[in-house]
Amino acid sequence: MGKASIIVFSGDLDKAMAAFVVATGAAASGMDVTLFFTFWGLNVIKKSGLWKGEGFMGKMFNLLARGGNAIGPSRLNMLGMGRFLMKRIMRKKNVKLPSEMVKESRELGVKFLACEMSMRVMGVRKEDLVEVDDIVGVATYIQEASKSEITLFI
Repeated sequence: MGKASIIVFSGDLDKAMAAFVVATGAAASGMDVTLFFTFWGLNVIKKSGLWKGEGFMGKMFNLLARGGNAIGPSRLNMLGMGRFLMKRIMRKKNVKLPSEMVKESRELGVKFLACEMSMRVMGVRKEDLVEVDDIVGVATYIQEASKSEITLFI
C-alpha cells in the first residue's frame, strides 16, 4: 500500500504521541513504516529509569531524560505537573502511554532506526534503548525516505 518515514526529533510527550499515532495508523492501514529517532527523540525509546551513560555528559543526559514514560508535554509542563496531569487524562480517556505505543508499533511491524551520530553526541548506548531494528547514519534514513510516499518530521 505504500511507505511512510517519520523523523522523531522531539522528546516531548505530545509530539511523540503524534508520531506514534500516525505510525500505528499507517501500519494498520497496510503501509510499511519507519521511525528514525534522532537527538531528543531518542528519549522516547530509552528504557525507563536509566542512570547510566557513556561518559559524564551521557550520564547527565540520562539524568535529565529517563525514557518514554518520563517525558513531558511541549507546553504547560509546569515543572513536571504537566506530565502527571497529561498521563492521568490519557489513562482516564483510555489513551495509550508512550511505552504502550512503542509496544503496539513494534507489534504492527513499524521499523525503528536510531541515529548513530545523535547517540554518540548524547552518550546513549544501544543497551539504553528498547529494541531497535538498526543504528544508522542519516544516509540510511535518506534512502528509506526517498522510497516513501509520506515523509514527516516531528
